[in-house]
Amino acid sequence: MGNARNIAFWVVLFLLILALFNLFSGNNANLQSREISYSEFVTNVNGGNVTNVTLDGERIRFRGSDGSDYVTIKPSDANVSEFLIEQNVPVRAEQQEQSGFQTFILSLLPFLLLIGVWVYFMNRMQGGGKGGAMGFGKSKAKMLTQKEGRVTFDDVAGIDEAKEELEEIVEFLRNPQKFSRLGGKIPKGALLEGPPGTGKTLLARAIAGEAGVPFFTISGSDFVEMFVGVGASRVRDMFEQAKKNAPCIVFIDEIDAVGRHRGAGYGGGNDEREQTLNQLLVEMDGFEANEGVIIIAATNRKDVLDPALLRPGRFDRQVTVGNPDIKGREKILHVHARKTPLGPDVDLRIIARGTPGFSGADLANLVNEAALGAARVGRRFVAMEDFESAKDKIMMGAERRSMVMTDEQKEMTAYHEAGHALVGIMLPKCDPVYKATIIPRGGALGMVMSLPEMDRLNMFKDECHQRLAMTMAGKAAEIWKYGPESVSNGPAGDIMQASALARAMVLRWGMSEKVGNIDYSEAADGYSGSTGGFSVSANTKEMIEEEVQKFIQDGYEWAVKIITENETEFERLAQGLLEYETLTGDEIKKVMNGEAPNSGSDEDDTPDQGSAPSVTAIPKTKPRAKPTGGMEPEPTA
Repeated sequence: MGNARNIAFWVVLFLLILALFNLFSGNNANLQSREISYSEFVTNVNGGNVTNVTLDGERIRFRGSDGSDYVTIKPSDANVSEFLIEQNVPVRAEQQEQSGFQTFILSLLPFLLLIGVWVYFMNRMQGGGKGGAMGFGKSKAKMLTQKEGRVTFDDVAGIDEAKEELEEIVEFLRNPQKFSRLGGKIPKGALLEGPPGTGKTLLARAIAGEAGVPFFTISGSDFVEMFVGVGASRVRDMFEQAKKNAPCIVFIDEIDAVGRHRGAGYGGGNDEREQTLNQLLVEMDGFEANEGVIIIAATNRKDVLDPALLRPGRFDRQVTVGNPDIKGREKILHVHARKTPLGPDVDLRIIARGTPGFSGADLANLVNEAALGAARVGRRFVAMEDFESAKDKIMMGAERRSMVMTDEQKEMTAYHEAGHALVGIMLPKCDPVYKATIIPRGGALGMVMSLPEMDRLNMFKDECHQRLAMTMAGKAAEIWKYGPESVSNGPAGDIMQASALARAMVLRWGMSEKVGNIDYSEAADGYSGSTGGFSVSANTKEMIEEEVQKFIQDGYEWAVKIITENETEFERLAQGLLEYETLTGDEIKKVMNGEAPNSGSDEDDTPDQGSAPSVTAIPKTKPRAKPTGGMEPEPTA
């Protein structure tokens, strides 16, 4: 419908321009003719100076013997035609070009054209909503069609519990008697909550493919407009459309854009966003029942949503869509690898074990990067080597072999990374070292990756202390080798990770006997400038910082002790990195024992290690895998 209106507008605009062109072209033709008096015309006719005459209503157009065109207006009582025939002058009569009404219409054309252009641009400025220029209060919800490819629950993997919750809603729409005979009512809404990239929008598309009912989709930001009351109007219009198509499903993506906690902004109760939220609350569960309309919303910020949205009767079900475990990752890899020809050496289970913390979007990106890498070198299928290269590229960044480094910088980077690798191997609670490299990747000059053997759910105190030692081993190696005055800024990233881990141990996890089992994380947030949090005494702050400093210093001293006790292995490993640039876990152990590393591929040396690096700095939520330690580049002017 909107396309038809646009086409009609452009057709009318073209006709107006064409009419204006004809009008002005006719006027230009008249301007090219010289206007004379009627008496001069008669004199020229009597003198034989007129070759032909054209009668056009009140106008007389004629051509003189000199070849010029002239025009005059005849008197009302003059009989021009008989006079010209008597003088043997050729006469041709034309129908009058335009009537008075046509002249009036043509005079209005410029104004109509200006008004049409103004209406068009006003419509564009106000969102191009339905109903023309004044339709910006209409809903922007779009009915999802299957032209782009039907997505079903078979295309969703790794989030079985969330899928089961939503499969029940689809089953309710297909066979409501199955549940209503026992007194069950259809849920009014379901909220999908989880980290980015876990498949919330994909689940909604799968519902649309499975339900067989109208499916409307809209973004939370589409309700918000600069005009007060427009958002509430769009909510009303959206529910009116949904009621006409009931039973149906309405999917609101990123609902936190409109569903934030009321009273938190500066606009108070008259704030446009709050009015929109109030209307949404009323439509979902107010005096008027919305039978057959199911609202599904997605967000990764459930903590900022208004409590009224989350109560039963509005969003009856709150489905958490988290990062998949190893079995889920394997299923997701199978889904994304359906159209990718895999080599005989590819084992998706090994890849799944090597990617803890990856979301569904990350795994899709992994398969795509592997396929691109295989195509780049001209393979007919994707090999395990391509997956390993893609995984390293995603987790560590692309190699920067063109980066110019001096021999001194490469040597310091090698000793720095050798410190991380040595301490990680010597401490039993550290994750096994997967790879060490001094090839610049991303923003780091070098990197050591350590691998968890399985998905990590808990962190233990002794494990945290050993992680601190491994993290601080890079700086310990630099000072041990070059002295305290020659330490670089390379350990800056290590210090940040160690500080975050130590603060988590003290402030949140109760791993400090001196501080005790008190959660000071809110106080720390308030101390760092946040508006929230609670006040603590200066003595408590000092005690917390002392404990954090003690944990990090203990880790540093532990790393120095291990390097000192294993000086020979440390030197061998640093020289091996200088020679080979990149070493895998088994190759590192061989170099430390004085053996030459194998020249085979990485997957031959590490059959069970294809996992992501461990996390030194543990945030509140489950983290993505990150490098254990890295050498940062020197700052440039």
